[in-house]
Amino acid sequence: MIIIGEKINGSIPSVAEAIANHDSDFIKHLAKIQTDSNASYIDCCASVEEIKEVETLHWLIDCIQEVSDLPVCVDSPSPQICVDALKFCKKEGIVNSVSMESNKTDIIFPAIADTGWGCIALLCGEKGIPNSAGKRMEIFEQIMIKAKEYGIAPSRLYIDPLVVALSTDQEALSTFTSCCREIKDAYPDIHITSGLSNISFGLPARKNINKAFMVLSMEAGMDSAIADPTNRDMVGIIYATEALLQNDEYCLDYIHAYRNGLIGKKPKKE
Repeated sequence: MIIIGEKINGSIPSVAEAIANHDSDFIKHLAKIQTDSNASYIDCCASVEEIKEVETLHWLIDCIQEVSDLPVCVDSPSPQICVDALKFCKKEGIVNSVSMESNKTDIIFPAIADTGWGCIALLCGEKGIPNSAGKRMEIFEQIMIKAKEYGIAPSRLYIDPLVVALSTDQEALSTFTSCCREIKDAYPDIHITSGLSNISFGLPARKNINKAFMVLSMEAGMDSAIADPTNRDMVGIIYATEALLQNDEYCLDYIHAYRNGLIGKKPKKE
């Protein structure tokens, strides 16, 4: 399972405060604990006004790279700012994100065409998130046409079918998983990703919904998530599900994660 660490995001109040105060120690701490928790990438989202965004991303990426060798997931709603921030990264990571909204693919795809950068692609367009799996798959096919045009292999794409709140749409999960299965059948090498928290918006005890969503989505083919790698309960669910889905021979990864303190009870401080 590819975990894209979610903790360095300016929409989180404590991170916004650290950005405002230029508190590099706080940002470095978030980068280090996610690295130590075995994240695959570290998402980096400034969530500041656009005029300051490139400068802020540069500072955040520098903070991350001072304490971590993990590749960065460069995250901005502006495709041009994503492209502008790539040069600050020491190694190729993931761009977050494109969609069929406006001209995002025609800005980001040519910039990463001849590189090893991956890219998250959202199945939404000018009219937002389609209600049906069929309409989302139409957007998926448009994205794949664009990717082929720029020579971007399916293995470099992280498709996010997009999940809406279960509290407002009882078919939220089935629509998402239907897309997952259809995408994986057509392109076995492609990645499928998601943020976890939208599914539980407006419901009590949201962690229960998020965990169940993770398990069922992994069974449908999701192999990546934008999540908190320091959440031992969620990480434990991920390792357990991988083992149950026969993606972990003899449960060796699960055992290794337990022995290294990534899952199970938090080790007592001596």
